[in-house]
Amino acid sequence: MLRTAVPELTRIQEPIRARLDELDKLLPQLVVDEFELIDEVNDYLLLKRGKLFRPTLLLLSNEIGGKPSREAVLLAAVVEAVHLATLVHDDAVDHSVLRRGMPTINSVWGHQVAIIMGDYLYSRSIMEMAQLQRVDVIGVLAEAANTMTIGEMRQLAMHDSLDFTEDDYYRLISAKTASLMSAACELGALVGEPEYRDRLKAYGYALGMAFQVVDDILDYTGTEDATGKPSGHDLREHKVTLPLIAALREFGREERLAVNALFADPEPDDELILRVVKATTARGGIKVARAKAREFAEQALSAIAGVPESPSATALAEAVTYVIERRQ
Repeated sequence: MLRTAVPELTRIQEPIRARLDELDKLLPQLVVDEFELIDEVNDYLLLKRGKLFRPTLLLLSNEIGGKPSREAVLLAAVVEAVHLATLVHDDAVDHSVLRRGMPTINSVWGHQVAIIMGDYLYSRSIMEMAQLQRVDVIGVLAEAANTMTIGEMRQLAMHDSLDFTEDDYYRLISAKTASLMSAACELGALVGEPEYRDRLKAYGYALGMAFQVVDDILDYTGTEDATGKPSGHDLREHKVTLPLIAALREFGREERLAVNALFADPEPDDELILRVVKATTARGGIKVARAKAREFAEQALSAIAGVPESPSATALAEAVTYVIERRQ
């Protein structure tokens, strides 16, 4: 069962603190180049990077079974670079102006630079992985990158569509979010104790599904200060996520007219967005989404039930609670 106390991410990262310090030193070197513009954008990216959650999962997974490896720190840096690449591309495709409360790459340097920088991060990741000379490692991350790309295309195809079903949604977040978290955990095991590869892969997948559902809930319940993006951001961009999908089934005529008006408006105003947010909450959309997030969380805990006890195994279990209960 999920624990009730919500751990801080810093506590979850404690078993691998020294390795995260190594990662901090490695990341700026990973994307260094002699071309001034790439260096400039890279410096900005590193300023606005997140909490290193995916690298944390990889390094914790690498310690399961007691065989941590030097290669894991490099792979953690590569996973973070791939994650940054997806964010840069997503922001450019969505024409987003803010990410974590800071201007996006595309809003500062333009869409062309953003797309090319995302491509550069992918190519650098491949170069770094090639140093390990392990086809299995390259295969795991290549599959995840391919899956994420298909997910982005799937989202574009369903843009503005209120016919987006719950199954469509799970298929999308499986590709866009769960695939990389799953790969991170699997990679940690591959260069650590491969016996736990399948368990940790399943753990990362379920955790990634829970993570994205919670992220989509926060878009309805959060504020700009808490989430680093305006509340209702997904609605503003005409994205249909689980809270709205669940609520749509219960919407009355007036609520349906409001959501139709929002999706018909290229630039819906705050009042209309707030109206749909309130209707989604009142009709149980948030409640349904929270229940589904907890279901995925329980799946994640079940996947690691058989791994050896250790501080890192405890941290992986606490990461599930962190994901479910986070407010940002």
